[in-house]
Order: sequence, then C-alpha cells, then structure tokens
Amino acid sequence: MHSDAERCIRAVQSKDARFDGWFYTAVTTTRIYCRPSCPVVPPKPENMSFYPSAAACQQAGFRACKRCRPDSSPGSPEWNQRADLVARAMRLIADGVVDREGVPGLATRLGYSTRQVERQLLAELGAGPLALARAQRAQTARLLIETTTLPMAEIAFAAGFASIRTFNDTVREVFALAPGELRDRAPRSASRVAAPGALSLRLPFRAPLNPDNLFGHLIATAVPGVEEWRDGAYRRTLRLPYGHGVVALTPAPDHIACRLGLTDMRDLTIAISRCRRMLDLDADPVAVDAQLSTDRLLAPLVAKAPGRRVPRTVDEAEFAVRAVLGQQVSTAAARTHAARLVTAHGEPVDDPEGGLTHLFPAPEALAALDPEALALPRSRRTTLTTLVRHLADGSLRLGVESDWQKARARLTELPGFGSWTVEVIAMRALGDPDAFLPTDLGIRRAAQELGLPHTPAALTGRAAAWRPWRAYAVQYLWATDAHPINHIPA
Repeated sequence: MHSDAERCIRAVQSKDARFDGWFYTAVTTTRIYCRPSCPVVPPKPENMSFYPSAAACQQAGFRACKRCRPDSSPGSPEWNQRADLVARAMRLIADGVVDREGVPGLATRLGYSTRQVERQLLAELGAGPLALARAQRAQTARLLIETTTLPMAEIAFAAGFASIRTFNDTVREVFALAPGELRDRAPRSASRVAAPGALSLRLPFRAPLNPDNLFGHLIATAVPGVEEWRDGAYRRTLRLPYGHGVVALTPAPDHIACRLGLTDMRDLTIAISRCRRMLDLDADPVAVDAQLSTDRLLAPLVAKAPGRRVPRTVDEAEFAVRAVLGQQVSTAAARTHAARLVTAHGEPVDDPEGGLTHLFPAPEALAALDPEALALPRSRRTTLTTLVRHLADGSLRLGVESDWQKARARLTELPGFGSWTVEVIAMRALGDPDAFLPTDLGIRRAAQELGLPHTPAALTGRAAAWRPWRAYAVQYLWATDAHPINHIPA
C-alpha cells in the first residue's frame, strides 16, 4: 500500500487507525516517522514519504515519533494472509529466528539462499532481515525500559542485542533519546515491574474485535493444567526457546491486557508474537467483514457481531496432536484425552498463582509413549503415534514458516488424516485465513438453517465468493450455535 501515495495521504489526513501497521509516514522536514493515526497535525503532503516498515524508515534515517509510538502499531495483516517467501520470513523474524539463528538460519528454514531472502525482503519492505530484526529489538527494548525496573544491561541482552554499546546506539538512533531518558519520560502511572520475569503490557489490535468466539473457543477447549479461565483472564503455559512462561490475557475494549511471567526475559519478543498470533490480533477485520457481507445470507451474521477472529495456537505441534485427539469426539472428551497426556508426559512448571501445572508434552516426549496406554480406538492410536513420530524426527514441520499447501499435502499422506483434520490444522495452527471445513457437522447445520447449500460440494462452491477469508466465515457460521465455544463464561 505504501506505493499508493494518494491513498496514504488520505489515511494520514483522516487519522485512520485501520491503516496502522500497513504503512508508515516519514516526515522529511522533521526526520520523524509516524503511524497513520498519529494525533498531531498532519504534515503537508509534499513533506510526506511512505515506507512499508518501521525498519525501512530507520534505514532511511528517520526516528520514531514520541507521540504516536509507531513501533507499537499492530503488525501488518499481509504477513498472516499470505504464504509466500516474504510473509513466511516476516513471521519467522517476529518469532525471533534471526536473533537466535542468524540470517543463515532464517534462510535454511525457508529453503532459500541467504541472498534470495535478503533480495526479496529489500524489494518489498525496503529493509533486509537484519534491519527488520533490529527494529524489533528496539521495540522490545523500549517496552522493557518503560515498564520494568530491570538494569539497562539486563534489558540489552533480554531484547536480543549482542552488546550494551549496540543497545545504547540503537535506542539513541531510533528514539532520539538515551535509554535512561526513555525511562524518565515514561508516564508515572505506567506499571513498573521489579520481579524478574514479570511484565504487564497492552496488545493493540485493529477494531472491531469480537472476543466472544475467540476467547470462548480457547476457554471451552482448555486442557487442565495447561490452560484455565480465571478472574476474567485466559491463562496458559508457554514453551519458549530459552525457557517457559505463563501468560494471562484479558479482553478490553481497545486492547488485550497481557501479563507475562517468563523464566528468561530473552523470550519476551517470541512470547508476545505467539500470543498475538493465537488471538489473530494482526487481522484486518474491516476487509474481512466487507468481503463476507457481499453474501446476502452471511451479511446479517457479520452485521450482528462484526470483528470475529480465528482462534489459533501458540504451538503448532501441540494443536496438531489435539486435533487428532478431537477426531469424532465431543469437546469434553478431547480435553480428557489431552489432560491424560499432559499428566503422563508433560513437563511440570511452577505457577505463582496456582492452577497451571505443566507444559503440553513436546513431540519428542510423546514419541516414546505406549500406544496401548491410550484410551483411543486402535486406528486413532496409529494416527497419533505416526503424527508425533514424524513431528519428533523433523520429517513433518508445522510452524510459522510452513508453506500451507505443502503442509496440507504432507498431512494428507499420514494415516487417519481426512479433510476435516487437515483443514482445522491449516486454519488454527498454520494460520491459513482461507482454510474451510465443509464437512464439519456444525458448519453444515448452520448452512442449512441459513438457507445456504449444506452438502460439502455445494457449500464449497458457494464459499468461493468468500475467499480468501473462508476461515472467518467458519467462525460466523459456528457462532449460530449455542455451543460454549461461542461465549465467554460469566
């Protein structure tokens, strides 16, 4: 979008928050870059330049606005609605791969050469993987500086910087303030956390957001010991690269309140990225709802409760295992099967608030389980043990870097994986916004009640007009039922 100057100017002049994260406005006279909804008086059009990323602005010598804080904009919805090289690279960078494995590690995961990855990112985003990762580190550093009392040296390494000098130089360059000055300027009302690993923050999103099915689904399918609903917050344990964490997420009208407890602060960026992905916070609900509303039978559902998101996951392998456990059984039965696996094979963790006891078992831990110990039909035991074996040995990779169509094909080759299981994994684990479940009983029932075709073939044909947002149409169709997944408990 940043190449359409006329459209960008209109968005800036109207302070339209829907475009935050889509592009950034750099002001040539002040050398500052802003989000489109910046509250200050808009600059003259001839003084505006537009960039596709904060990293590109920084590369061009602009610093972040102190008023609108463009570094904290919602992420671009482009990266969650595409499966090409650039989108997959951006999802991996957000997950901290460049900080942990470097650019060669990023390229290896994507299956391309380092040069090709850099060329593609520069062409579309105006910045290479190192610059994009650096912009992300700067954002994490600012968050830690302003919301914790951690010493600056600890913040530098927690944010992913290799040295304190690089940390100081980057903060000064991006924010035009020294780290100490940033902390001094932070609002006194801001929560300052002294305890190691504890942090409170706000996760922004594009309005509208309907939390009912989003949190309702996570709560209704919560695995005891791993997830719970307590005091208006969805809480769960997180398996992270450097340790583990516990997160509590509470829906609010204009943000998601997030409380994080981490055993290693280097996992902060990754934890935030995974929580945003689980709650689908970088979606563009206006574009989604506009497309779905063109169907006269679907339009009333959208108008009644706009802004539905697709509930996703923080761990793709975990969700795949849970999808198999949920084949042809009730939600309660699936939770029971998952809870047994957690008790027998999960890694124990300490939860200061109590209630959460384990991490969901990693595929490596499940690969050695005895199939006879599973209270499942023999065919489903075979499906589950085959899945975890392939996940454990790396022959099947499910992650943010996955090519959606190749992952579908690989899953289909496994015994016991029909279209429903493959598509629900594509929708909720891989994040494909166009995944569709025409064979799902709830979808067929809702379609019949609305007057839509209800046989799988006919419904798939009708749903072609909903592309590329069929996963969101699934949420609206599911929401016609009184099932607990559609409601947050009182």
